[in-house]
Formats: sequence, C-alpha cells, structure tokens
Amino acid sequence: MAKSARASKGLIQHLKTWASSLQRDAHAILLASRDPRVPGAVKLLALAVAGYALSPIDLIPDFIPVLGILDDLIIVPLGIWLVIALIPEDVMREYRAMASAAAARPVSKAAAIIIVALWISGAALLGWMAFVTWRI
Repeated sequence: MAKSARASKGLIQHLKTWASSLQRDAHAILLASRDPRVPGAVKLLALAVAGYALSPIDLIPDFIPVLGILDDLIIVPLGIWLVIALIPEDVMREYRAMASAAAARPVSKAAAIIIVALWISGAALLGWMAFVTWRI
C-alpha cells in the first residue's frame, strides 16, 4: 500500500510539473509573438494559442462530460507544441527564461478583467451579427 501511495504522489508531482511548464510555455509563446524574428503567420497562430491557453474562459465548458476536459488535456498542449515547433529555438529559449522570471511576480487582476471583457465583447458582437443576419 505504501508503494502505491508513493507512486501516486510521484504521478501527481509529475502532472503539476507538466501543467506549470505548459503555463510557462503559453506565456513564452505570447511574449515571442511580438518578436520580429518570428514569422508573421506563426505570430498569429501564437497569439491564438496563447490567448486560448491563458484565457479563463474555455470554448468548451469543463462541466460538459469528457469534451470539457478534452480541450484542456489535448487541444491546448497540442497547440502549444505546434507553435513551439514553429518558433526558432533560440527565441523560444529566451522567452521561456523571461516567462519563468515573470511567474515569480504577482498576478495581474487587471489583465484577467481585460481578457474577460474581450471574451464578452466578442460574444456580444457575434450575437449582434447573428441577430442582424437572421432578423431580415
């Protein structure tokens, strides 16, 4: 029984490390998207992936069985992996170090409010466009 408990603690620690590295890489991707050494198409993809990964709102809510957690476990890591593969290695290394340093600083509530406001604005715009289109 003790061996099983140690194995599960090791797995939990491994998952925590993996999750924190994904968060660091998402931040590094966001920082790298502003670098002139990154190609334009990769910048757009990097902004989309980092925005989705760092956003407090999911496209598929987590309370939907299986699908809600699927985006967090598959879509986000695959998107981050793809963007990392497309960004030059030296650029990614530089921005990973910057993201690690930034993780030690306090969290910005203003940034969270801005992201939520952007999501609400986008949803309102889509709703208005749908209303105008189907009203006629």
